[in-house]
Amino acid sequence: MATISRRSLVKRTALLGGASALLGGGAQLLGDNPARAAILPPYGPVTVGPDDPRYTQLVTAYNNRWVGSPQSVQLVGSTAQVADAVQAAVSAGQLISVRGGGHCYANFVYNSQVRTVIDLSMMTRVYFDPVMNAFAVEGGASLADIYEILYRGYGVFLPGGHCPTTGIGGHATGGGHGMLSREFGLITDHIMAVEMVVVGSDGRVDVVIAGRDGPNRDLWWAISGGGGGNFGVITKYWFRSPSATGDSPSQALVAPPAKVLLTSYVIPWSSLTQAQFTALIANLGAFFAANSAPDSPYTALSTQLTIPHVSSGNISLVTVVDATVPNAGQLISTYHADLTAGTGIPADIPYSDVLWLSAWETIDTAVPLIETNALLRNAVKSAFLVQGFTPAQIASIYANMTTSSYSNPLPALLQLGSMAGGAISAVPQSATAISYRSSVMLAFYNVYWPTPAGDATNIGWLRNLYSQTFAGTGGVPAPGAAYQGCCINLPDPDMADPTINTSGIPWQTLYYGSNYPRLQEAKSAWDPTNFFQHPMSITAS
Repeated sequence: MATISRRSLVKRTALLGGASALLGGGAQLLGDNPARAAILPPYGPVTVGPDDPRYTQLVTAYNNRWVGSPQSVQLVGSTAQVADAVQAAVSAGQLISVRGGGHCYANFVYNSQVRTVIDLSMMTRVYFDPVMNAFAVEGGASLADIYEILYRGYGVFLPGGHCPTTGIGGHATGGGHGMLSREFGLITDHIMAVEMVVVGSDGRVDVVIAGRDGPNRDLWWAISGGGGGNFGVITKYWFRSPSATGDSPSQALVAPPAKVLLTSYVIPWSSLTQAQFTALIANLGAFFAANSAPDSPYTALSTQLTIPHVSSGNISLVTVVDATVPNAGQLISTYHADLTAGTGIPADIPYSDVLWLSAWETIDTAVPLIETNALLRNAVKSAFLVQGFTPAQIASIYANMTTSSYSNPLPALLQLGSMAGGAISAVPQSATAISYRSSVMLAFYNVYWPTPAGDATNIGWLRNLYSQTFAGTGGVPAPGAAYQGCCINLPDPDMADPTINTSGIPWQTLYYGSNYPRLQEAKSAWDPTNFFQHPMSITAS
């Protein structure tokens, strides 16, 4: 079993320099403090096998398409336990996967090849670490855990997504976008350092710390946008905003606006002709193409237009504006007027003045997604847009959303969100592994259904919608002047299947663009035996 050298861990932490330096032989990471451990001993480890009543639950994803059959699930409660579980799998020659506490749209965690699932869902602590002068978040924490503690306890936040059960592990490593990312950046942009269990070329397990500064910066760069499950097991994050100053927890991360202006508005399909629908989608693209520069006042505004198939429900609009910026009311009113021009939709869409945390909780229920329903199957696709859709593309969307040959009472939809531009674009593309810094919108395609009998119909509908939208670039959002590929936090196995993705564009290019070769170099350096792998993992150079 693995033996972790605390001296080695402290030494690596000291190499980060600055705020993270550990001085003196007795210095320890807060999470390893013996007094704290005596009060709050770590959970586990606990092995759950096929005979355990919990087993079926613990090998089934939120997306019921993916069910695993591992020999065991290892529920762990500390970095040392993770290292032991990884070393045991290495010694046994077993393929592992890691569940970070949330959910994944693809079969990265639960698939037939995996023999051991290492489950971090009991590692959920969130606290301020004065040694690192940053907020420590364990790898199994969910956004609900994090947002509540950061804001209620310290008045700060991370500008990530609105689904409360999303786990920080994959969310942060794949970008971590949300309704306030245009103003404050991606969660990725606030990662100061990570603690990570890695496997060397000799098969020995080690625990390393990689940060913005220091000798392991190449690993930090790779996990800052490279997605989960590629280089090792992240057991802990330290978050500190790049602009942070001082030693107070209230200064370590950005503060959310005290209030936001919030719109939650329904647009009946019956109120729109095809021409009016075309105007709505064209207006949306034109607005964000013109108002997404880092210095635009509209970085304080974000929106999400949800377009379901007519059998699934009506179109809905969510808009959020930082109520504390100058002319906030004018910003949201101008946007709504520009969005609705020529559509027949009233321009004076109502909005409310809402406390920030209340708004986040409201958005979670206002957006018609059921991604936390553990009884359903689903498929997703994504595209980062540098400009709005063309009239021909909008016609394809309209045809697929109104066709009578398909019906689904559950969500079958396209979401067009402005989780791009603004502060996201202010960061150079080479600064992290994020490849979509020039985008202005994210298109998120999503469909849910209840049973395997519906797989072919529902996946087929989604594939038609997507491929026809991007017919001009081989059926995929080819990186270039109009698109910047796909989102690794919304993984789509179709993109790695050459019988479906017939564009000739590798899935690696779609998800990572020109950053992929550098990610391969990091893979060679930090996972030379390719121990950490899944169906769409990075391969060594």
